Amino acid sequence: MARRKKLSEGKKEIISYLINEYEIESAKDIHDAIKDLLGDTIESMLEAEMEHHLGYETNQRSDNENSRNGYKTKRIRSSMGESEISVPQDRDSSFEPQIVKKRQKDISEIENKVIGMYARGLSTRQISEQIYDIYGFEVSDGLVSDITDKILPEIEDWQKRPLSETYPVVFIDAIHFSVKEEGLISKKAAYIILGINEDGLKEVLGIYVGQNESSKYWLGVLNSLKNRGVKDIYIICSDGLIGIEESISAAYPKAEWQTCIVHMVRNTLKYVSYKDRKQFANDLKTIYHAPDEEVANKNRLKVAEAWDKKYPGSMDRWEREWNSITPIFKYSKEVRKIIYTTNAIESLNSSYRRLNRNRSVFPSATSLMKALYLATNIIAKKWNIPLRSWGSIVGELRIMHDLEN
Repeated sequence: MARRKKLSEGKKEIISYLINEYEIESAKDIHDAIKDLLGDTIESMLEAEMEHHLGYETNQRSDNENSRNGYKTKRIRSSMGESEISVPQDRDSSFEPQIVKKRQKDISEIENKVIGMYARGLSTRQISEQIYDIYGFEVSDGLVSDITDKILPEIEDWQKRPLSETYPVVFIDAIHFSVKEEGLISKKAAYIILGINEDGLKEVLGIYVGQNESSKYWLGVLNSLKNRGVKDIYIICSDGLIGIEESISAAYPKAEWQTCIVHMVRNTLKYVSYKDRKQFANDLKTIYHAPDEEVANKNRLKVAEAWDKKYPGSMDRWEREWNSITPIFKYSKEVRKIIYTTNAIESLNSSYRRLNRNRSVFPSATSLMKALYLATNIIAKKWNIPLRSWGSIVGELRIMHDLEN
């Protein structure tokens, strides 16, 4: 059984004073008493700061040309709610209070709390409701936006931060959100660049919102990685993004482009009837599970022959994009598990969706970027363990990369 904490004589006197002075009979009375004392305590500290600033107490005479100049009322927010305090003024306005600084109205670290809630997917309306429930005052949508706008320079620095010289594997994928612009709601793509560094740790290299895919666009993105210090990428994995192959050849000519096999399978089975889907999927496995490219190509032709009559053109993409499918066949099963699918980045995208499921529509592309950046900070905290068997995987990738180049 826990022992009751022993109170000092000083604390006993304070409690006795509170009970008598404020006629405390409930927990709410305690809250109100402390809230009232908070304002008085701050005012007393401000008075002490002013005395120190001027060099004399309130009723003393002084040769100091500067002097007191009355008070200015100010409403402050705290964890106890809102309070009104009187802030002492001086004639030459040189007084810089420290306990509550000039223009500071919030002493409850509410900004950090707002940003934390924003990062976890709460909408501005939900944040306002939460703050009111906890602290007893309202936070407007505009204030939430102003608070979160303070991280925009931080986002800009993050997007321009130096990167490692080598990333053995880089994944590129897009995730779509509804964004309101000029009164209209449209879908915006957020392109996520996820790298696996030489230590086997995942790292979001960049997030790009709302651009149209093209060779020029992707070349700009890849060149930005080069400008931030990335000299070498072994393998770039993505779905069939428009213009990506040409851009990789221009920016990183030594890198291999690996099409996501999972996306290939999904696109192939998209219009296949449910009763045929399982068998068709099993047949496709004979292609990407083949021991080498020669066997894989033979199996591809067999699958096309078996299904093209019933589903004409279903295997055309496999023929058309065969060169971007084949890189996996030179690698071991351990490496294949990493590069034949964009699961690593799809898992990241799933986390983004989960963190932002409360926002059906973002009020702007900037708002979306803020949410994704803050969500990335939360997700990345878990990335402190290398991928399984990374030592042997990166060794194999280095050898193959050197042989190819």
